[in-house]
Amino acid sequence: MKCYQVGGCVRDRIMGAPIHDRDWVVTGATAEDMQAAGYHKVGRDFAVFLHPETGEEYALARSDHDPHRDTSLITIEDDLLSRDLTINAMAMDELGNILDPTGGRDDIKNKIIRHVGSAFARDPVRVLRVARFAARWPDFSVADETLDLMRLIGDEGRLQDLQPERVWKEFVKALAENTPSRFFEVLRGAGVLNLVFPEIDALFGVPQVAVHHPEIDTGVHTMMVLDQAAKLSPDPVIRFQALVHDLGKALTAEKDWPKHHGHEDLGVDIVKNLVRRLRGPKLYELRGVLTARFHGQVHKVKEMRAGKILKLLEAAGAFKTSAHLDGLLLASEADARGRLGFEDRDYPQPEFIRGAWAAAQKVTAQSLLDAGSLPGPALAEQLTQQRVRAIKRFIKTTNG
Repeated sequence: MKCYQVGGCVRDRIMGAPIHDRDWVVTGATAEDMQAAGYHKVGRDFAVFLHPETGEEYALARSDHDPHRDTSLITIEDDLLSRDLTINAMAMDELGNILDPTGGRDDIKNKIIRHVGSAFARDPVRVLRVARFAARWPDFSVADETLDLMRLIGDEGRLQDLQPERVWKEFVKALAENTPSRFFEVLRGAGVLNLVFPEIDALFGVPQVAVHHPEIDTGVHTMMVLDQAAKLSPDPVIRFQALVHDLGKALTAEKDWPKHHGHEDLGVDIVKNLVRRLRGPKLYELRGVLTARFHGQVHKVKEMRAGKILKLLEAAGAFKTSAHLDGLLLASEADARGRLGFEDRDYPQPEFIRGAWAAAQKVTAQSLLDAGSLPGPALAEQLTQQRVRAIKRFIKTTNG
């Protein structure tokens, strides 16, 4: 029985990146041998075991070319040749020697993301993994032959067969990477973005008013907004909000282009359908819809009357929790800065909205009751009126 560190921990060691988890592969053993040595089996599809002391995962070596082969006869080279990318197909033995049968170290040195071999195509989710790693390392290029294989997998219709939950998992991981826009750019470059995320693909080629959007193309703008959101927050939910804020622009009447009147409302159902199709959490749907519908109002808040500002705060649930409002404001700021030449512009709207919110929050149902108001239907109307007045006072004070 031999144990090897494999995959990401070896790759990250070579790259000089932090190592958060270690994965192990065991050769020369069977499941019975592992359990006899005290390891606890946890895997179903593959024989995965937990170390009795460290709790780290140890998997028996496997071979995609012969999945029913006796595990005790599978070599570490067999296992590595079954992996997705060369940079992930390396192992380190107990003496610190690196095994690299596919040239992973050279690809790291040359900053290339390359598939290992024919085994790559056996699981189409690997197409999304390539794009995700490209989002992690934006200075790495994807090998031409890998892009060709990704395109072939798409042409064969195999991406549509992926379980929605697997697509969503890779999607959210990609949103959390360093440059999430590259995830979509690589998929688009391979000709498969329309197969997995047709809502995003539909934005490319849709023009916008050049004076407000020097980048013109809505798809390009969306990628810029996404990367601005990545600078503002590590939260994938907020990055998702930024990604979907303008989905409605793909449905506005072409005769009206480059203007997009009503795109906010048009985007609501697209966001809902996207999250539901991929079976994502309700939070993403709620926040995405909030941003699609109200980001334009955030931009124009200083032109709005106090009553409309209050309705915006209520729609964001601001009097129950600040989380949804915070997400809306961050995504709107990313939208404002995700334009060519606007990246470093000031965006005072969040501070203004938070000031109006703080003023309105001072008026509560309890404060009105303490002042002599009677409980009942009239109390809600009074609460609204007093909060509008509080926001008006804030606006007057702010504007001098």
